[in-house]
Amino acid sequence: MANLKEIRSRIASVSSTMQITSAMKMVSAAKLKKAQDAITAMRPYADTLTELLQNLSGSIEDTSGSAYATERFVQRVLLVAITSNRGLCGGFNSNVIKEVVNQRDNNYAGKQVDVFTIGKKGNDILSKEFSVAENRGDVFDELTFANVATVADQLMELYASDTYDRIDLVYNRFKNAATQLVTTEQFLPIVPVSRDTTSSSDYLYEPAQEEIVSTLIPKALKTQLFKSIRDSFASEHGARMTAMHKATDNATELRDQLKLTYNKARQAAITNEILEIVGGAEALNG
Repeated sequence: MANLKEIRSRIASVSSTMQITSAMKMVSAAKLKKAQDAITAMRPYADTLTELLQNLSGSIEDTSGSAYATERFVQRVLLVAITSNRGLCGGFNSNVIKEVVNQRDNNYAGKQVDVFTIGKKGNDILSKEFSVAENRGDVFDELTFANVATVADQLMELYASDTYDRIDLVYNRFKNAATQLVTTEQFLPIVPVSRDTTSSSDYLYEPAQEEIVSTLIPKALKTQLFKSIRDSFASEHGARMTAMHKATDNATELRDQLKLTYNKARQAAITNEILEIVGGAEALNG
């Protein structure tokens, strides 16, 4: 059994760790509320804009004029891995990394697969076995639409210049504080809905329909990427809050076990001292 000094040292260490994890949990909970409100407010707008764009582009007889709607034979794929810049958030980052590897090994087996990382943690791991086009973890320094739009412009340029034939986003979609859903969605090319499901007669176009679509496409793509990063940002804080909550509970349990061990050891030491005193007294009396 460890001596009393060692046990006291471990109790102090665990208590210190527990204070840190508890503080991190409260910080993430506060940030989560703001991030959750932001993504909840944005989703209806982003979904409606995407649906409108798909309906409009789906009703155009020829979409070949749009560089972002032209489908090509897929040989070069770019996976945009959206992770975080910091750790201590459970399986948040590792789940995205595993999905990127899964996409390469299964859906895109035999093709050239590169990654575009948004987040330091994903870049640190994926750069060891993938060719990284670029890392843009800086967007989390100030998460605004304008900053994300510059990333979207980069991705659109990579597709329009025929550098890649398909670009997918891989990220954690926020469901609630305890649940994040790893999601892979096509970013480019834009896939219009089937023409027989569109209702072009419900719209009056001014200016021309093609002009409206060509204007909406870049805006919709930037909004889609911004929504994905917002989803990931909220998921990160939810995952970190949950991870720190579990860590705090585990630290509390370990501290209680150590205190029990300490009390037992202290009681045993006191009992031994009493026995030694009694034994010494009996020896003197004898």
